[in-house]
Amino acid sequence: MKTALVEDPTVASSGSNFFGDLAELVKARLTLLVLVTTAVGFYLGAEPPIDYWALFHTVFGTAAAAAGAAALNQWWERRVDALMRRTMTRPIPAGRMAPLQALLLGAALSIFGVVYLAVVCNALSAILAAVTIVIYIFAYTPLKRASTANTAVGAIPGAIPPMIGWAAATGEIAAGAWSLFVIVFLWQMPHFFAIAWMCREDYSRAGFRMISNDDPTGERSASQSVFFCILLLVLAGLPAFIGIASYVYEAIALVLGGLFIAAAMRFLRLRTQSAARLLFIASIAYLPLLLTALVLTKT
Repeated sequence: MKTALVEDPTVASSGSNFFGDLAELVKARLTLLVLVTTAVGFYLGAEPPIDYWALFHTVFGTAAAAAGAAALNQWWERRVDALMRRTMTRPIPAGRMAPLQALLLGAALSIFGVVYLAVVCNALSAILAAVTIVIYIFAYTPLKRASTANTAVGAIPGAIPPMIGWAAATGEIAAGAWSLFVIVFLWQMPHFFAIAWMCREDYSRAGFRMISNDDPTGERSASQSVFFCILLLVLAGLPAFIGIASYVYEAIALVLGGLFIAAAMRFLRLRTQSAARLLFIASIAYLPLLLTALVLTKT
């Protein structure tokens, strides 16, 4: 296992591993989540009948922009990624992909995604995609080594994709789009607090400023997780309140929110790796279930 960063710009992945390295470079699983929230935003904002070609174009352009941002993030953090166990095997720090190759690919995908949205969808969706990239790369990424506020700042670009979908479908940003932003923003907080506490030694080794760094007992991370889960329980009902989902959705949101809070309370009570992992798993289950409920109960 390599710990040193290979800087030779001629280094490239072998053909057999290229697609796997590409998927890792663009953070395929994270990008998939971005596409799901974008599609949900489009679906909830669109008037029936749904224009599925427009939906495809929106998701495609957003996919390119998100993939580009992820690649640029890994290019920027290639040296600190080499210091962390969870990231040292990524393509750039492991030496399977040249930094210049990742930089060019990330820039090309980012620009293509924004231009594609502007040409095929509308200017507002493109502007939102551009804002997402700028905040993610030029605010969140450097802030990770400067302030614990990076988690909240990083949650902003993570919560914009459903607004991109909504804007592509309607040409505006209405209350429904903001309600989706709030839900995804709040959901990210306990999700990342759980990850940060489980990987606190890794983050500290890389010099990342997380609230978990000076929180060996987990009390601060767990209490913050409980706070944001409770806030999410209250505000997840906004789509029903403003009329884009039925009150059946609100009932489902209350049940899911209650279970999410229970996982966070368990983390607060036990403050163990297994309790943090359960909260992480609960967060992974919560969002897709909530989004499914939103789609099925659209008014």
